[in-house]
Amino acid sequence: MTVLRDDTLSAAFDHAARTYDRLVAANPGYHAHLRRSARRLRLPRGGAGLRLLDLGCGTGASTAALRHAAPLAEIVAVDASAGMLAQAEAKPWPPGVTFVHAPAEHLAQAGVKGPFDAVFAAYLFRNVADPDTVLHQVRALLAPRGRLAVHEYTLSGRLTDRLVWTAVCKAVVQPAGTLTGDGPLYRHLFHSVADFDTADAFADRTRRAGFSGVRVLPMPGWQTGIVHTFLASADDAAADAR
Repeated sequence: MTVLRDDTLSAAFDHAARTYDRLVAANPGYHAHLRRSARRLRLPRGGAGLRLLDLGCGTGASTAALRHAAPLAEIVAVDASAGMLAQAEAKPWPPGVTFVHAPAEHLAQAGVKGPFDAVFAAYLFRNVADPDTVLHQVRALLAPRGRLAVHEYTLSGRLTDRLVWTAVCKAVVQPAGTLTGDGPLYRHLFHSVADFDTADAFADRTRRAGFSGVRVLPMPGWQTGIVHTFLASADDAAADAR
């Protein structure tokens, strides 16, 4: 099994940063699905007056999706990989979007402080060493009744979905990653999904972190049963239960 953690994983993302956008663009629905998850936050007034956190922004695809859903919001985008963050920062952004280099576990040390009206986290939680700690930190950063949307590869638990994920990775994702010299990273990404929570298990994990109103919504296409949006709220009842 190839599972990378912490500095090793960040270094692998650094190395893959220049080719990452090109590879994910070949994934049908990749950007559309990110936009769908961001829209599911249902941020009012185009985000006017809101402060949003894009946690694990990578090369900025999730930031662009969040900006599309809330064009008037202030967005703080954070990633642990300096290489991925450099690719994100090099793209054209309007005022109100800022980038911070920091691991999800050490936001306060990097000066990232709440409250945020919403947090968007795409492809993050299966790549952190302690997802429970990160979920609790996210909960603490949210304003009362703040919203969380997690966009993540989390298998449904059905054998057919696991077989589809395995086939796509073995036939397409891993060979493409190997050609770019990033085989270890893409092998890690396969196992990070196969060995992570099912969709129901991650929903339960989110509830244990103090969130309420947790919902799990699917994606269309071949990703049905493989990619989900998790929506949750940091309302007062959740705060009282902590």
